[in-house]
Amino acid sequence: MIIRMNAFAQVRAGRAGRRIPQLLIGLMGYGAAVMVLVQSGLGTASWSVLTDGAAKTLGISFGWATNLISLIVLLAWIPLRELPGLGTLLNVAIVGFAADATAAVLPTPRGTLAESGYLVTGLVALAFFDALYLGAQFGSGPRDGIMTGLVRLTRLPVAVVRTGIDVAVAGIGWALGGSFGAGTVLVALCMGPLVGYFLPLLAVRLPAATADERCGR
Repeated sequence: MIIRMNAFAQVRAGRAGRRIPQLLIGLMGYGAAVMVLVQSGLGTASWSVLTDGAAKTLGISFGWATNLISLIVLLAWIPLRELPGLGTLLNVAIVGFAADATAAVLPTPRGTLAESGYLVTGLVALAFFDALYLGAQFGSGPRDGIMTGLVRLTRLPVAVVRTGIDVAVAGIGWALGGSFGAGTVLVALCMGPLVGYFLPLLAVRLPAATADERCGR
């Protein structure tokens, strides 16, 4: 269960020895997984379609486009009353650069089998590392804040909310010229259920934390 806390409550919640490494590993892994999906050439995550479209439209790198979109999406937190934290700030700072660093060292897959391996690996890794950093209980990143905010307000399951967001974002990214493939559909349909599966397993239990409110799953 993800607890809704302000930044001060997140720091006071304890178990920092586990939560901080989990947060950092989750964010770095998330950025790397994003680029694995991009390199598969079969389609990538919905937000990456939007990022790719924005990068092509603006003539900037994928990493810088990632960070720019993160800042813009934060504005949508205002009506959702989401609470930022350390995870929010580090998400903006780390994910885009981890994606660029991965692109610099990741070999290009050759052949359908290798491309399919990148797609499946990237999909599972993206969901796992997404749940890993969210489970650290230091607040969500800009994109995931939309998901957690809507889950809290609508009381719908993570899978339903995440899938709806992914479909809408992929459509906008495709309209901007972002890379779109069969894998994009697979990711859009599977990310929600996978995150919903991993999150209860990876969320750090904080029984002593002072929560403003618990987010429904």
